[in-house]
Amino acid sequence: MSTRSSISSRTVFRKPRAAAALAAILLFSVHSLAQETVVTLDAAQTRIEYTLGATAHTVHGTFRLKSGVVHFDPATGKASGAIVVDATSGNSGTDGRDSKMHREILESQKYPEVVFTPAQVKGTLNAQGPSQLEVAGTFRLHGQDHELTLPILVQFAGSEATASTHFAIPYQKWGLKNPSTFILRVKDTVEIEVRGNAHVAPIVAK
Repeated sequence: MSTRSSISSRTVFRKPRAAAALAAILLFSVHSLAQETVVTLDAAQTRIEYTLGATAHTVHGTFRLKSGVVHFDPATGKASGAIVVDATSGNSGTDGRDSKMHREILESQKYPEVVFTPAQVKGTLNAQGPSQLEVAGTFRLHGQDHELTLPILVQFAGSEATASTHFAIPYQKWGLKNPSTFILRVKDTVEIEVRGNAHVAPIVAK
């Protein structure tokens, strides 16, 4: 057999294998999204950033995700589970400012977790390409529960997914102290940006 014939043969055999692999990924995605699914966020691959506007300058900081597991039924839109953020991990890069934030505003030693509990999902999950969803639930901050709906952009790649959301928290309206002083005026709303990776799997009935 000539070298050209050998290469052609290998190419012919590779294409069906590649097509079969792609089909398996697509079938898994479609099957997963058609039944109750569990989404597990990767804490190490999730970044939570906050932005707080002020007269002198804008404060930027981060928080760490402790855990995130969401159960979702595409047929009904019902959701459950919890996304838990470590309130004690808040870090803006300035020790004095962060100490005041934890001691006087978040009181993170007393309320060490911020928790979002999803209840309902609106929108269509696409096995391929982006999906724009609205997730309604309860946001627990500083020991108090507040209704909140998050706009979430999701993109699947087989059993893995990326997700992002941007939303505002009216912390002063929700009972937290505004750190403004006579000289420094701080906004009463903080902007939150979340980007993360997740593993998606169908729930197998026992």
